[in-house]
Amino acid sequence: MNAIRKALGYLWILVGISAGIYLIYFQALPLWQSGGNDLVPAIIYTFILAPIISLGMSIFGYYAMQGEYSTKNGEKL
Repeated sequence: MNAIRKALGYLWILVGISAGIYLIYFQALPLWQSGGNDLVPAIIYTFILAPIISLGMSIFGYYAMQGEYSTKNGEKL
């Protein structure tokens, strides 16, 4: 089970990086280029959502790789 957790940790890191790239490249850049009333969502995608989602998923994956989720109430399983 721990091997599966570690493998999924790598997957979560890749998904986090991919989500950040997707949000900035496919969501925010077209809004930045169109300008006008679309600047507010572009700012939200770029400076709020992309970092929170990317870092959150990547940190979750890092902890899964390190085996932090293989404990229960401080005891190793």
